Amino acid sequence: MRKTATKLSKVRVNGRTFYCVTWPKIGKGRNRQFFKDKTEAETVLAQKLVEQENYGTAGLSFNERQRAEFLECAEKLHPFGATIRDAVNFYLPHLQASNRTCTAAELVDELLKVKEADGASERYLSDLRSRLTQFSESFDGKPVAEITAPQIDEWLRSLSNKETGKRLSPVTRNNFRRVLTTAFNFALGRGYCVGNPAEQSAKAKEIASPVGILTVDQTARLLENAVPELVPYIAIGAFAGLRRAELERLDWQEVDLQSGLIEVTASKAKSARRRFVKIRPNLARWLQPHAQLSGNVTSLGYNVLLESARDAAGIQEWPQNALRHGFASYHLARFRDAAFLALELGHTNSNLVFQHYRQLVKPKQAERYWKIAPAVGGKKLIQFAASK
Repeated sequence: MRKTATKLSKVRVNGRTFYCVTWPKIGKGRNRQFFKDKTEAETVLAQKLVEQENYGTAGLSFNERQRAEFLECAEKLHPFGATIRDAVNFYLPHLQASNRTCTAAELVDELLKVKEADGASERYLSDLRSRLTQFSESFDGKPVAEITAPQIDEWLRSLSNKETGKRLSPVTRNNFRRVLTTAFNFALGRGYCVGNPAEQSAKAKEIASPVGILTVDQTARLLENAVPELVPYIAIGAFAGLRRAELERLDWQEVDLQSGLIEVTASKAKSARRRFVKIRPNLARWLQPHAQLSGNVTSLGYNVLLESARDAAGIQEWPQNALRHGFASYHLARFRDAAFLALELGHTNSNLVFQHYRQLVKPKQAERYWKIAPAVGGKKLIQFAASK
């Protein structure tokens, strides 16, 4: 490949004589400058030859401003042991992401469409939509690539309950952070940003509090005062630990009294993983009078029926997830098998079991709990088997 030489030549332009100084340019092409005066042209040529001697052919193509900028940048990078090439390689992905980026609102809309197409549950989609809509409204029009961890921190700390005006609890704030982390991981995969600012944001400190459960007597009274169509819902929640949403979707085809197993299909489980839950003897006795070949286990309008049963049983406070938490607490105290309990709850490991349910109840209470059964003869009474 022919290289451009640094030289002076005489040219004619529109019948007039000019002196042209030519020198190399970075990449393809060449630099040229025209002069009417030969002496002036010779001075510039001498200057370019000196520059070529001092900086090399590549350095010759820089002007004075560019050389000054290069030296300034190299000096700033020197204490970190980095070069200008390092700086360019670090910054270039950000520029590329900025060209591909989208706004916060566009990201939320795209993420929801993808999650829906991937078969996410309506409950999960509703949670994403609710939290991320607040995020997109607060960062309206701002490119995702320009959102920083400090900005996420400030936004999370500013969140408050719309009704009371009070700041959100650490648990709720961390739930917002979790959803944002999902959204930015999606953006990262699409090339809309080069990092996850939500993941780098501060996590609120959660103070662990014991889960709430019903006492043995409260559970017994609840079943005793429940109308027949509500009994399977309460019994499976209390003695098999299915989540409320799983109970709402459960079909009698998935309750196999003969094999002693309840199947929670992947499409109905929160974790989207299929699992089986053992039907213990007392649960089988509750279910046998109500079992059907198919159809919903949970009756329509069960919330109203449950409210009536609670009132009749004298249960004034209803802890969150009371039936599922009661199942886990009494199960661990009675059978002392955290790994098996984690499988029945649909957890991937036993860490959550030990964290939330250990030592909530005494073994004697647990023994009574698993003896709660309907009285023989179908009477509206509770039997504690051999405990009486």
